Amino acid sequence: MILEVVMLHVKPNLEYEFEATFKQASRIISSMDGYLSHELHRCIEVKGKYLLLVKWQTLESHTVGFRGSPEYQEWKKLLHHFYEPFPTVEHFEKVD
Repeated sequence: MILEVVMLHVKPNLEYEFEATFKQASRIISSMDGYLSHELHRCIEVKGKYLLLVKWQTLESHTVGFRGSPEYQEWKKLLHHFYEPFPTVEHFEKVD
């Protein structure tokens, strides 16, 4: 299992719209091969800051399967205009 970790900074005054749109976009990501689960967390201290955690079966499920899909283009269209700056995506694996 691979954990995708993304710190999102949503443009001021777009938080409510972002959260509503993210619910819609969640249907896209959750339909992808290799997807296991995801969580979106809102920061308490910093307005507009979110943490996205997505569990994938493999790294390629995210980097090749999802990002290379037509569904990713729809995901981008729905969400990417909310971010400033554009987020860095990192992947982690569990240490046994």
